[in-house]
Amino acid sequence: MAALLFAENPRLTPRATGTHLPMSQSPDRNAEAQIIAAILAGNTHLFHELIRPYEHTVFSMAMVLLRNPQDAEDVMQETFLKGLRNLHAYRAEARFSTWLVSIALNEARSSLRRHRPVESLDASDETDRIAPELLRDWREVPSEVLERLEVRNLLRDAVTELPLIYREVFVLRELQELTISESAQALGISPASVKVRLHRARIMLQRRLAPQLRPLAPKRKRFPW
Repeated sequence: MAALLFAENPRLTPRATGTHLPMSQSPDRNAEAQIIAAILAGNTHLFHELIRPYEHTVFSMAMVLLRNPQDAEDVMQETFLKGLRNLHAYRAEARFSTWLVSIALNEARSSLRRHRPVESLDASDETDRIAPELLRDWREVPSEVLERLEVRNLLRDAVTELPLIYREVFVLRELQELTISESAQALGISPASVKVRLHRARIMLQRRLAPQLRPLAPKRKRFPW
């Protein structure tokens, strides 16, 4: 899904040069630990080697959250600057990528507060049970259909129009492929809240996209969401 949502598109193509590596696919943790130790010992020129695998994905995540290429690039740059300045505070209990995404989320939220009305982060009703009645009608869209630019644009637009708390969790779980635990840690919420927000995000996307995509779907397969 990440590859489809972030396929080449003039509105979403970053200037970052890093490999498009989901946060769930971190480089070898031992190798990262050695680079981090070297940086903390004074070899700061190695920092770009440390963050290079994440440049594209941090930009893409910021782009989905902020919906503005310049804001997303600013967030990416500030994320890496703060990562370098605060690298001494990184604790290896969590993956470096999870720590980095927490910084990126905070920077994206700050950018939203500066540039537009603040989107509500209130999730007081998250314990409500949601009946998944729409899941029965949500079909798998054939890959050849998803490869069409207009369908990818529909998917991208639907994700970027989710309310912020649902957009964040959808990006972390479905696009960056973080675990429930890692997503909860990055967002500063409980694993149960991650599950509820993700479920609601899927329901919202279903409501938005089902009328447009259902005619294209086969009749006996489920959409992977």
